[in-house]
Amino acid sequence: MGGQDKGLIMLAGRPLVAHVVQRIAPQVAEILISANRNLSDYQALGYPVLCDASPDLQGPLAGLLSGLRAAQHEWLLSVPCDTPLLPVNLVTELLKPLLADEADITVAQAGDRRHHVVMLCRRDLAADLQTSLSAGVRAVHAWQAQHRTLAVTFPDAAAFANLNQPDDLARLR
Repeated sequence: MGGQDKGLIMLAGRPLVAHVVQRIAPQVAEILISANRNLSDYQALGYPVLCDASPDLQGPLAGLLSGLRAAQHEWLLSVPCDTPLLPVNLVTELLKPLLADEADITVAQAGDRRHHVVMLCRRDLAADLQTSLSAGVRAVHAWQAQHRTLAVTFPDAAAFANLNQPDDLARLR
């Protein structure tokens, strides 16, 4: 998106992040926003905004770590700011294997694609994630592979469409 902050790109008169928040707010008890720039724009949404603990921008796992440390509940849902069509039953479906103690992390899958950043994980994985980041792990799927991780299949692949290119945004409009 040409260096733009994707969460703040406008869609139907609102930033993408506002669409994501609208989708997940009815499904969760707490919303935390991970951002490292344009903080006042994100704070205007009325939720706590967390920055990465490390100044060297270690990627999505660093944002996840900040969320795990700040979360007040047993599980943390992670979703990217550029997926405005997330399923309305996302949390319900991702939570089932966690409640059955079949997994530590659940990841959304649609079709043959896993959406590793769309995950629900135990909050008590924070120390392990810190250790992994300190060891140089940056890929979300690599960290997830170190744990009992299950993919939960969703029927609608379009629900996980993320907007990475201007053409993606134009198609969604």
